[in-house]
Amino acid sequence: MLAIETEGLSKSFVTGRGRARLEIDAVHELSLSVAAGERLAFIGPNGAGKSTSIKMLTGILYPSSGSARVLGYVPWDERRALGHHIGTLFGQRSQLWFELSPRQSFALLTAIYRIEKNAAARRIAELAELLEAADLFDQPVRSLSLGQRMRCELAASVLHEPRVLFLDEPTIGLDLIAKQRFRDMVTRLNEHKGTTLFLTSHDVSDIEQVAKRVVVVNHGRMIYDDKVSRMRRSILSTKLIEVRFESPPQALSLQGAHVLKVSGAGYKLVVDTEQRSIREVLDELLDNYRVADISVLDPPLEEVIERIYDVSPTQKDKWAPT
Repeated sequence: MLAIETEGLSKSFVTGRGRARLEIDAVHELSLSVAAGERLAFIGPNGAGKSTSIKMLTGILYPSSGSARVLGYVPWDERRALGHHIGTLFGQRSQLWFELSPRQSFALLTAIYRIEKNAAARRIAELAELLEAADLFDQPVRSLSLGQRMRCELAASVLHEPRVLFLDEPTIGLDLIAKQRFRDMVTRLNEHKGTTLFLTSHDVSDIEQVAKRVVVVNHGRMIYDDKVSRMRRSILSTKLIEVRFESPPQALSLQGAHVLKVSGAGYKLVVDTEQRSIREVLDELLDNYRVADISVLDPPLEEVIERIYDVSPTQKDKWAPT
């Protein structure tokens, strides 16, 4: 069963006047099928058409051409009916009232979605346990940290038990621990409830840890569609290590890693994870050198997309061993 299906979905915007009038294709002939219960990452650089696509799939925007169905509904024609079956979570937009507690906001959402009160109470208790947020629901939203608020935002998004959850940059601004916790929670929702996840993110770790399938768009066009596991093997086989030593080492030699940049006692290393695991490289660094600080990073999403295109010789040179 398909949760989302599009055929030639396109959206154009017109800018300027007279001779300066220009038609821009934000989304161009997007044809996509997403199975019920699937976890899809829909990614691309800024301006690629991700948010425009989500706005059409949720009924906010009308397309210029093409068709789409979400759970059997035409989003822009049946937006109100569809709204009872989908949830949305935008990283920088809140659906909670800041002067109220999350529980009070849930009461308003219960009325909006016409959820029976006893059913809503059971659902809130279930979400409190699932999201480990029982102690947060009765605090004013304005007093919560960003990570705590996002847990409550997620509860608000799924209070009415949507079958499809659209997540647009949900971890933006969160610290590393809060990001990991959020990824665990949405994955748990998918596994426990079979909720279809449609995720956009600029964080490679969101893609690796949440999604099973990845679709890459650029300039409104779909350029890549594959399993995340296959993408990880073919494209995400490198990691970056940033390490600061107590004093610069006289020589630094690590199997499976090469030095990308040196700045005083700070080094940036590239690790080929197909040749050697990150854990092994970290162990060798910590055992044999006096390390003051260390962190592991993913390659930026823009560089991942460039690898998909495989058209940038400078990018290849940048990652070539020295």
